[in-house]
Amino acid sequence: MFQFSLVAILLLQPIAIHAQVQPAILVLGDSLSAGYGINLDQGWVVQLQKRLQSASYSYQVVNASVSGETTRGALTRIHDLLEKYQPKIIIIELGGNDGLRGISLKEIEENFSRIIEQSKKQNTQILLVKMRIPPNYGPKYTKAFETLFPKLEKEYDISLAPFILKDIAIHPELIQEDGIHPKVEAQKIMLNNVWPALVPLLKK
Repeated sequence: MFQFSLVAILLLQPIAIHAQVQPAILVLGDSLSAGYGINLDQGWVVQLQKRLQSASYSYQVVNASVSGETTRGALTRIHDLLEKYQPKIIIIELGGNDGLRGISLKEIEENFSRIIEQSKKQNTQILLVKMRIPPNYGPKYTKAFETLFPKLEKEYDISLAPFILKDIAIHPELIQEDGIHPKVEAQKIMLNNVWPALVPLLKK
């Protein structure tokens, strides 16, 4: 999730996947949502737009994900994104890069809190996606990192989706050669991990 690519650079300008004027779902994520290592149109976020359409939900999915993104970086962008797209729903898929870099848990929590608070001020419904990290910094840090997500869910009364790489991370055949990023075959599973938590927030 640290690596950058031409796709990541292009994603510094959020891409509106569906051009019609519809209520927006903003995806604020890192390389897992930016489609690192695969064609952009194969990622789970594009598949989300297609599933919404097939299920007769009228939303425009805006992918504001950037490879290598941290909560700190997302915080610098969230105000402008909220102003520009006025999303009805925001899916926050962040934290993995923070954890891998050993950023203090206090800062990670504060960044998440400020992103959530700004979103709530815009009356945007929030879906936070759980993240996990390898035990590089010891069991204490790893456990505290993982408990941060349900803590934010309870504190801010927001929705929480499972770990986006659930049923993927333990299967090497679904992971790219870098050992981090999911292959095309894993994208549907990622969407399936997010979808059940998203559906209650949707309106037809």
